[in-house]
Amino acid sequence: MYIIKEKTIIISIDTDKCDTCASKACIDACRKYARGILAPDSQGAPSVAHLSEAETLRLGTECLACEYACNTRGRKAVTIEAPIEGLLAYLAKRLGG
Repeated sequence: MYIIKEKTIIISIDTDKCDTCASKACIDACRKYARGILAPDSQGAPSVAHLSEAETLRLGTECLACEYACNTRGRKAVTIEAPIEGLLAYLAKRLGG
């Protein structure tokens, strides 16, 4: 599992699925709709290893295109989490729990 942390989202990539992915749709989508921070590593899996952590935070656009493209044209290897700080406390208060 490869994890990429941007400003407010966490991208998880199951790189075991990338080995047999012919489309590399997530990399293409990142190039087309974002700043193209995803690039193939030596195994062909999407990676930001060519960037520093600071560059990844600065350049990441959080556009979500990689997940959509992977789910529709790839192997469903990309999952994006968008944690919202304080959401659980808000819901507990709101729902009386």
